[in-house]
Amino acid sequence: MPSTFHETDLARLERRGRRRTLALAEGVDFSSNDYLALAGSPELRQAAQDALRRGVPLGSGGSRLLRGNHAEHEALEDAAARLFGSAGALWAGSGYSANSMLLAALPQPGDLVAYDAMVHASAHEGMRLSRAECRAFAHNDPSAAADTIGAWRAEGGRGTPWIAFETLYSMDGDTAPVAEFAALAEREGAMLLVDEAHAVGVCGPGGRGLAADLHGRADTIVLATCGKALGCEGALVLGPRLYRDFLVNRGRGFIFSTAPSPLIAATLRASLAIAAQADDRRERLRALVRHAAGVLEPLGIEPSGSHIQPIVIGDDLRTMEIAGLLQARGFDVRGIRPPTVPEGTARLRVSITLNVGESDIDDLAQALKDIL
Repeated sequence: MPSTFHETDLARLERRGRRRTLALAEGVDFSSNDYLALAGSPELRQAAQDALRRGVPLGSGGSRLLRGNHAEHEALEDAAARLFGSAGALWAGSGYSANSMLLAALPQPGDLVAYDAMVHASAHEGMRLSRAECRAFAHNDPSAAADTIGAWRAEGGRGTPWIAFETLYSMDGDTAPVAEFAALAEREGAMLLVDEAHAVGVCGPGGRGLAADLHGRADTIVLATCGKALGCEGALVLGPRLYRDFLVNRGRGFIFSTAPSPLIAATLRASLAIAAQADDRRERLRALVRHAAGVLEPLGIEPSGSHIQPIVIGDDLRTMEIAGLLQARGFDVRGIRPPTVPEGTARLRVSITLNVGESDIDDLAQALKDIL
């Protein structure tokens, strides 16, 4: 028999304007994370075709600890370690699985995970599985993180603190004080878990992210997502070789998952090389971000300063109504509601990518002016 609970729950979500549905990509792209327009680029299509011609398979056939480990997986990880200046690299099938695996496996009983209150849902999933104590600190506030660690120590905490934060946040577009968190880790003998999902490819020297200077440190593990600016899929865990090897042995999300596609590994290796030399793309993206700020600020929309621009509406139903009106005008803008964002902060998430031009941004601003 159908479950009454599931029907009731979906109906409740519908009434509150929070029921999610799938929609195909239509209209001008203001919603994807394809910041450098690499996902559908001729360069990556060519890389995939070249890999197919040299016999790289689409499927792996098993986990990497069985027969699924392929030379392309190892070539990708070696290339990533060299590019970022990291001692080790491990490729996981998705950013979600990699982030949750890191937090579930690395902090140990007696340790503390001090995490930014706005970290990804995947981090919360990992902390739910973690054997360490987990405490939130105020968003982007290293002093609050220090207080959290200090309180834990005063209560008898003697293990290792792990400080988890993102460098560029996916819903507000704001950036973290990376150097201050790094200094805190040094003072406290803490480990850093740094999520660069929305910064890799776009920010830092050679697109190596906002934490580029931290690679190679013994106290830092960086997550570089590959399905956003890099245009592919999966995520690279970058850090000391010790932790890479530990995840191979204790990371359940790695051990018990079929290995990602060798064909995608080959394509991603090409994407890393392209992104490292893509200063022209990054400058064009920065110019578009500046242009968007110039046309949105007169509408009372405070610029985020990054390629992620939130427009907070507040009410869930009104947010989805406005998103629908924009979609009807040909703009792919999506509404974001709780629990993805805090209660009362439902918003339009406008993503600036190289899939649009200045005229597209001008047209979107005019549509927002008409609707709002």
